[in-house]
Amino acid sequence: MHRFLLALPIALLSLALLGFGPAQQPPQPGGSHYAHPPIHVHGKPSPSQPKGYTPSQIRQAYGIDQLTATGKGQTIAIVEAYGSPTIQHDLDIFDGQFGLRSANLTIAYPQGQTKRTDSGWALETSLDVEWVHALAPDANILLVVAKSNSFADLMGAVDYATSHGAHVVSMSWGGSEFSGETGYDKNFSKSGVVFTASSGDSGSGTLYPAASPYVVGVGGTTLTLDSSNNWASETAWSGSGGGTSGYESEPSYQSGYGISSSGRDVPDVSFDADPSTGVAVYDSAGYQGQKGWFQVGGTSFGAPAWAALFALADQGNSGLTDGHGALYGLATSNYGTDYHDITSGSNGYPAGTGYDLVTGLGSPVANNLVPALPGYR
Repeated sequence: MHRFLLALPIALLSLALLGFGPAQQPPQPGGSHYAHPPIHVHGKPSPSQPKGYTPSQIRQAYGIDQLTATGKGQTIAIVEAYGSPTIQHDLDIFDGQFGLRSANLTIAYPQGQTKRTDSGWALETSLDVEWVHALAPDANILLVVAKSNSFADLMGAVDYATSHGAHVVSMSWGGSEFSGETGYDKNFSKSGVVFTASSGDSGSGTLYPAASPYVVGVGGTTLTLDSSNNWASETAWSGSGGGTSGYESEPSYQSGYGISSSGRDVPDVSFDADPSTGVAVYDSAGYQGQKGWFQVGGTSFGAPAWAALFALADQGNSGLTDGHGALYGLATSNYGTDYHDITSGSNGYPAGTGYDLVTGLGSPVANNLVPALPGYR
């Protein structure tokens, strides 16, 4: 089921037409800071058959299938620009294909419903909503659609999400860091809310909001499964964003982990992102003139995946997870069993033992990590 929520529009900012694959934005009047979704498609879509890893494969690979939690009672907010006019239809097709029960999806347009469709953001919306539901099938999903991809509008959508019951917020987008970004950090400094964001898909370098010390930045890997769909290996994906922020100070939780003490290091953690090991996504809004089943990669996938993990962790617990405190605290006390340490590959920075600027602390061994996360509040 889904519900539509409308609110009065706020100031309209100019819109941008995104390119495909990593998105490139043309000059845009009326503002200076804009975000794009770091999303990539592998090969041509199929009109009828899924391509890429399926929900059961990803759940098994990371140990999510061993958890009893389903996200029941939790609300995950997904913040997007423009949204998708076909998202409910696409989600229904996805659920039917993989035998998932219907999702409780609410769509909110706090700045007024947009009158245009952006194909890149529409595909991003399908990826995020479908896979949050696949990994946390009983969680409530609040899709908050910003009227444009300006940071002003996206931050307004973030604030709407946190004021309407979301304790986890997924942001599969980012833009180049800028000198005034610290002014937006207050939007993420919310007690009892965990924020996740993609680290980027252009190799070494940092994006905002993943660089915010209040946001869990998610990098990317190449995930290989064995013949039984078990985790076989992971290497750092060359496109994974990562590096040291030029504007954000090093947070205390990274003082024993970061490569550099000169600033905030990104990412914090990682997840499958290589388009060649991408996941199945159904999109009928149209991307590059085509519709159907796409194989999608990018750190876009990691942000909603980790948001789902935090929702699973908080189900049935009296307190809410402290994102960074939990991730880095468990890396100190139980690293070898809670994380896949990814030690090969490079994005310009090399992956290595422990924390690195490609994959952060690593990817989750969810059956061990998720039950331990609520211990840090």
